[in-house]
Amino acid sequence: MSGMCLVSAGKALPNSKITNDDMSKIVETSDEWISTRTGIFTRYFCKQEQQSWQLAVDAAKQAIEKAGISTEEIGICITATMSPPFATPSISCIVQKELHLLQDILAFDLNAACSGFVYALETANALLAANQKPYALVIGCEALSKITDFTNRNTCVLFGDGAAAVVVQRSEYPFVSMHGTKGDVTALVCGGYGAEKQCLEMDGKAVFRFAVETIPRCIESVLTKSALSLDDIDYIVCHQANRRIIDYVVRQMKAPIEKFYMNLQNYGNTSAASIPLALADMQQQGLLHPKAKIICVGFGGGLTWGATLIEWNKKE
Repeated sequence: MSGMCLVSAGKALPNSKITNDDMSKIVETSDEWISTRTGIFTRYFCKQEQQSWQLAVDAAKQAIEKAGISTEEIGICITATMSPPFATPSISCIVQKELHLLQDILAFDLNAACSGFVYALETANALLAANQKPYALVIGCEALSKITDFTNRNTCVLFGDGAAAVVVQRSEYPFVSMHGTKGDVTALVCGGYGAEKQCLEMDGKAVFRFAVETIPRCIESVLTKSALSLDDIDYIVCHQANRRIIDYVVRQMKAPIEKFYMNLQNYGNTSAASIPLALADMQQQGLLHPKAKIICVGFGGGLTWGATLIEWNKKE
């Protein structure tokens, strides 16, 4: 079994913080309507001139500095995103240029929607096993405000922009994962380049049913593969989509709510950036200790899903 651990995390947010009251000036809604149905109170939007790739660069730089490593030790750079600013170059290529990473590295973007960060961890683990350099940079970066329909109050209040990055290291620490895909073009869809409508469209009820069925299955699968119990896990970090989803899963699994870290109230649904944003906040809040066991669970458009068990091993 190949091994990989988390070393550090960093984050970057747009300048514009949007409250629920601000959203009520854009679409017919209210703070009470949004907060009671989603648990979200604020989110951040990139302004017209603000590029999401700059957030990725800033988050990655912060993660590298916190890791205390040289950029020459990084052999892989992967960005999970479903809202890139360009078809090409990739965000990862821009990060390589801006942070002066070596040119002989793998740098590319990956799109698995809200499962993207978990898919990127899986990919980094596989690539690190055959790479001469010990570290990889895994980024989640989204500017969902660019593809949001602000006339639809059921969806526009959910999403936010932001970026976060982690440094991962090849190690003896176990890395256990599961993932899956079920093609679906109705539950969650967004038109691509050249499409007549390039906005997110979502069947909220279908996504809720999918999420509450998928999350427990992902967690149980990873626990079975690792021969661990829920008691052995320090934190479960789900994709931060909606508090109702996570609360439902907690009740369904009869699990302690304290194990399920949530910060969606601050950022909304940031798709592939949501899990690394949570990890960055957890590091900042001093919640992560050496050898802390974390299960990350992603679920989203595709439909896609995945989970990883990974340990935190901050380099001192």
